Order: sequence, then structure tokens, then C-alpha cells
Amino acid sequence: MRPSNHRSSKRRALTDQDRQPDPVELEIFKALYTSVAEEMGVVLRRTAFSPNIKERRDYSCAVFDRHGRLIAQGDHMPVHLGSMPLSVKAALEAVALQPGDIVILNDPYAGGTHLPDVTMVSAVFGRERRATLRPSATQNRQRLSSSLRTAASLPAGSSAPVLFYVANRAHHSDIGGATPGSMGASSEIFQEGIRIPPVHIARGGQLEHDVLNLILQNVRLPDEREGDLTAQIGAMRVGQARLLEIVERYGFDTADFYADQLIAYTARLMRHTIANIPDGDYSAQDVLDDDGLTTQPIPIRVTISIRGDHATVDFTGSAPQVRGAVNAVEAITVSVVYYVFRCLIDTDVPASAGILEPIQIIAPAGTIVNARPPAPVAGGNVETSQRIADVLFKALSQAMPNKIPAASQGTMNNLSVGGVDHRTGKLFAYYETIAGGMGARPGRDGLHAIHTHMTNSLNTPTEALEYAYPFRVRRYAIRRHSGGRGRWRGGDGIVREIEYLTDARVSLLSDRRVSAPYGLHGGGDGKPGRAIHYHHRRARRLTGKFTIDVQAGDRIRIETPGGGGFGPA
Repeated sequence: MRPSNHRSSKRRALTDQDRQPDPVELEIFKALYTSVAEEMGVVLRRTAFSPNIKERRDYSCAVFDRHGRLIAQGDHMPVHLGSMPLSVKAALEAVALQPGDIVILNDPYAGGTHLPDVTMVSAVFGRERRATLRPSATQNRQRLSSSLRTAASLPAGSSAPVLFYVANRAHHSDIGGATPGSMGASSEIFQEGIRIPPVHIARGGQLEHDVLNLILQNVRLPDEREGDLTAQIGAMRVGQARLLEIVERYGFDTADFYADQLIAYTARLMRHTIANIPDGDYSAQDVLDDDGLTTQPIPIRVTISIRGDHATVDFTGSAPQVRGAVNAVEAITVSVVYYVFRCLIDTDVPASAGILEPIQIIAPAGTIVNARPPAPVAGGNVETSQRIADVLFKALSQAMPNKIPAASQGTMNNLSVGGVDHRTGKLFAYYETIAGGMGARPGRDGLHAIHTHMTNSLNTPTEALEYAYPFRVRRYAIRRHSGGRGRWRGGDGIVREIEYLTDARVSLLSDRRVSAPYGLHGGGDGKPGRAIHYHHRRARRLTGKFTIDVQAGDRIRIETPGGGGFGPA
């Protein structure tokens, strides 16, 4: 069945209160809106310059209704998607969007997550009164960014209403700061890179050259950053065009009605899921190994209170924010709660704002789960988010013992490398995350060598890595027997050993080097990870968070954690 045309007089006579959604039409619009976000992601990936976006797919795209509520997102990065609504909210509060405008931001304390994650937000207006950036003036991909300098102007007197908003977020391989890759140990946010509040990157269809130049002057690889930023702008244009096609085909009244119904449907599913959890208070604690500046463990505590079809997630008792770069801002904590509770729904639920409607989140300000400036936050997005997921699942395992898996590796093993490429004489900066073991599940072993929970990026293929950077991959293998024992075994981690063919600065931001991924119900813990530096014939064990200078010929070997086991062996 096809959604009825908006010109139908019968449909126009019905109010939103009177109109009942058709289940088939609801499913159609769910697929339509999701396809817009997915296509935005395809465009971003195919036109980006950096391997981190092209190969690892470290980006996310989403669609919002005219009120700024999330209605659809692609199957991209979980840590991005749950937090992106706060970026849209920050953008709309700071800037009055007009046709042709695009807002850029990365400030963790103004809607962002951590500085390498750059977000763009724009509004979708009616076709007859909107301004858009013109198509590329050249087919040469290397000059794609220059085409933005010939943009369409805004028609005089335009005052079109907002129909939708679109947003995307991409992790840039370097955003400035003290260390290449912008993911090193730091003690304040000013050391982590350029901080961008919500500002225009395009206005009325014209690129804001001053803003772009300011960003490019503060990063190590301006050409790559310009290419990735251009790719994000291109993805926004595609999202706007596809949403207008939906409106032209079905009418805005129908499109808007089903956007609202998708949110309501998701909220009903979430309430039903919560109602099936036994009422009670479920508490758990887990720890981060340290903050990179001290060796003190950092506890994260949560109590999940279930009352009927409502849940309260309370992080009171978690550690105060710390000096090192593992602090999480509120957007990250909200994102993890969104992800964990979405996992509890048995069916394929629309990824919309309805997930959080029946959930109250208490994250005390000034703590590790809701840091205040100028706390550094580079690792909050990638490491603390994983530990928050672990502690939430640990608490829920008390209420749902036959549904919750053991802990997965609990870290993203963030590796950043920068220096001068001896082959070209130019600066390079590289960033990747390394997969590990998945926790065993009730009835199934955990998977080996896979990203879990708050990240689902791919690896950088060896061929692409060695082609683009002065590296040689000496070993890339499964870390056998690193998964925890149990009736169902935890998945094994990875061994990734890289030789550097030029002098470089290497940073690792990781965790689960001291604390192990926990097993459940008698299952054994997974093995913690470790890192080793090989210099000539000497091997030196490294901590989980470090920045060191290496010489040509040195190797860094990273062994990632395994997942926990489930049930007694």
C-alpha cells in the first residue's frame, strides 16, 4: 500500500488527533527516513579524503523533524547517534537557520562529544523558496572543495517554514592540539584541539571562508580536513534533496504526521519493554583503569530503577571529573543510555527520540559522566562511553539474567600516529580504533575481533594503511585464548603490530589494561589488553594511555582485551 497523496480532501479534513496511522504506511515512512540517513552516509564515505572516514566509516547521519526531534538515523556509530540530538538542540539555540545555512560545531560543552567529532546541522525548507549550494563545478574529486566557493544566493524575501533538519558527524583524523590525531593524554580541553562553538560554515548558500580558513589554520592536514568537511557538506545537500522528494511525493502533512507517529511508536515499544522488566532497583559498579595522569581507578556507579513502564537511570556516586582525558560530557552519557535501552527491544525499532521518552537520566554535574569545562574529554567519547555501557548492562543483568551478555572488551584502543612522511616530506596524521572480543551471550559464544557497543567502525585494511602512511603491518591476528572461559566463551581480541618507517609520535588512549572485562553467572573474565614498544632488540611494556616518540624501525604491538565468559565452565 502506498501512502495517500496530500491532496486528498478526506485526509486534509482529519486532524492529527483524529487520524490513525496505517501500519503499512508507518513502515514505509520508517524505511524512507532511514534511507535518507543511509544515503547521506554513503555520500559522506565516498567523497571523504581520510581513511578514517572512507575505510573505517567513522561517521554518522540523522534526520530530525521540524521540532528538532530525532526521527531516523543510519546504522552508523552508536556513540554519535544518541548524542546528536543535543548537537542539533545547541545549533538551533545558538543560530537562527535560514535557507542555505549550515552550522558547524564540535565543542563538547555546546552539544558536541569530543573535539575530533565535527558535526554539521542544517534545516530543510520548501523547494520553491530554499537556497542550496550549487553542484560541483568540476569532476575532479581533488578540487571538490573549491566548487563550494561558487554558491547560490538566497532569494530576496524568502521566509519558508522549516520542514526537517538534517545532521551528520564525522571523526576527523586530526583537529589540532598538542598531539597528532588529537587523542593524546591531556589535562585540559585546550590541549586537545580547536574548539568550535555552533557557527555558520555556510550562509545563504555561500561558504563562510573565514570560518573554514580559521579551522584549516589550526590542524595538521588542512587539505585532508577541507576534503572531509566538504564531504560532510555534500552529504547535507543530499539529505535535504531526498527529504524534499518525500514531501513532493506524499505531501508535507502526511510526511510530518508519520514522522510524529514514528516517535510515538518507538516510545510505545520502549514502554512495553520496560514494563516487562521486574520492578526494582538494580545497582552496579565498574571502573576505568586510570585517567592517564595517575594510577587511581575511576569508579562509575549506576542504579536503574524500574517502576511500571518507566525507568530512572541514576549515576549518583560516580567519581568526580578527573584531570586526565577520560571525562564524559552529558551528551555521551545520554547516548549510552539510549543505546543500551534500545538493545533491550526485541523487534527492529525505529531509531527515534521515542527511545528516551520513558527514561529519566540523572548524571550529576562535575562527575566523570557529566564533566564541566575545562576538563579534557577526548577519551570520554571512546573509553568512558564503553565503561558506562558495561555498568548499565551489569545492572540490568540482575533483572534480566537470560538476556544480558557478559562484558565485551570495553575499550576502543585508540591509536594515533603523526610525523613527517619520508616518502613525500609532508606531515601525516593517522587515527584508528582496534577491535577486540565480544562478551559471551546466553546460549552463544562471543564473537572474535569485533567492535562492540558504542562503536561499530571497520578496521583499516592493511593495504590501505601501508599505501597511505609510512607504516608496515608486521602482524594482524586473533589473540587466541584471550576470551573468558565459561559454558559459553568470550570472544578473542586482536594482535596488531605496526612498524614505523619514519620517526613519529604515537599515542594510545585505551582501557581494560588493569581491570578485566567481566564474566557473568560464573563465567570467567576476559584477558586485559596490553601494549609493547620494540626498540631495536629491547621490548618495553607500556601503559594503557601514553604518548611516546618512536624512531624509524620501531614497532608498537597492541593486544586487545577478550570478552567475558557466560555461565560456569
